[in-house]
Amino acid sequence: MEASAKLLRPSCLVPRIASPSLTFAMATHSVTFPRGQRNGVVFRPRSSLVRARSSLSPISPNSKPFGSLSVSSSLPFNSQVYFNSFLRSNPNEGGFVWHRAPESVVDGGGHVGLFGEKGPVVTVVLLGWLASKRKYLKRYVEWYNSRGIHAVTFVVQVTDMLSFDLGTKLEQRISAFGSELGSWVLEKEEDGRERCLIFHPFSNAGWLTCGAILDSFQGRDDIKEKIRGIIIDSGGGGVLNPKVWAAGFSTAILKKRNSSINGIESEASALKLQENEPSKFEAMLLAALEKLWSCFMPEIERRVRKYVDAFLEHPPPCPQLYLYSTADKVVPSETIELGMEKQRMNGIKVFSYDFGTSPHVDHYRTFPDIYSSQLHNFLKECFAIVRQK
Repeated sequence: MEASAKLLRPSCLVPRIASPSLTFAMATHSVTFPRGQRNGVVFRPRSSLVRARSSLSPISPNSKPFGSLSVSSSLPFNSQVYFNSFLRSNPNEGGFVWHRAPESVVDGGGHVGLFGEKGPVVTVVLLGWLASKRKYLKRYVEWYNSRGIHAVTFVVQVTDMLSFDLGTKLEQRISAFGSELGSWVLEKEEDGRERCLIFHPFSNAGWLTCGAILDSFQGRDDIKEKIRGIIIDSGGGGVLNPKVWAAGFSTAILKKRNSSINGIESEASALKLQENEPSKFEAMLLAALEKLWSCFMPEIERRVRKYVDAFLEHPPPCPQLYLYSTADKVVPSETIELGMEKQRMNGIKVFSYDFGTSPHVDHYRTFPDIYSSQLHNFLKECFAIVRQK
């Protein structure tokens, strides 16, 4: 089933920027997945999420994502063919995926997992940057799984963001995802151990997704108290700034264009774009996107304000860690630091690390040892605070 939706065309945009023919398709897919378990992964397809429950009440007592696992198996800027190809949905990137940690994980110090055999069962919620793919989040999944922490990944495509103002599909996906998380965390393990969550959003797309999930938890202190920490990688700054939105979309589009021209697609080559001086094409693209988002921003702010407030005004009382860089060309470091100060004013315990030279959402690849150390120390701090209460 396929429906076509036209982009909004504010009067301030000239026809060359938003042509009446600029359309994209939003498709839903009916897919049957085989039963069984493979590599500890459970897949929730996009189509099933639209039909899933959209509120946290009532909580299903039988929601056990880890109990019974099913597994799923050179173009110019004004080219209509290129743009339609860029906006085409990838059904393989829809939904969210659970990655179960091994039953018994022994770290380098001879301890079982990060929290021990009698510690809580922890799931990290990895919320990808705009146009990220699950394969790009694999290294983070592996880091957490190797320390006995389950992981669940959720990615947002450009199509999702552009259709956000046109309907409720993305909101439905996020709401259903939040319901799944709430159902899981409110139960206990069979051995009586409690469950808890860590959020790890990337860039402002992941940050806004996290805010939408937190908004769905408003009034549910029983869930919010289960959130033990939030790690923000390259996000949380200039969330309603059209220049920041333009930079984010420009990076996503150039990544897609680069892979189309070269016939390859890799995270490293995509992020390399940030390190070079912008070409004439990139400068024109950025200027056009700044104009576009300047016109859209009042409507965007109206739609996402409650998600921003859920993160900035009513955050969970857990610690937060900001991992960012002064070299970031997408989300300026000073805007992230303003967000950090806002959280401190709310009484939140804030930790941070400025990597200095690494590009946007590229800190782990550039400085793996430092990044790993920051995560490890932060998680120990989060659960030490809980034990002291």
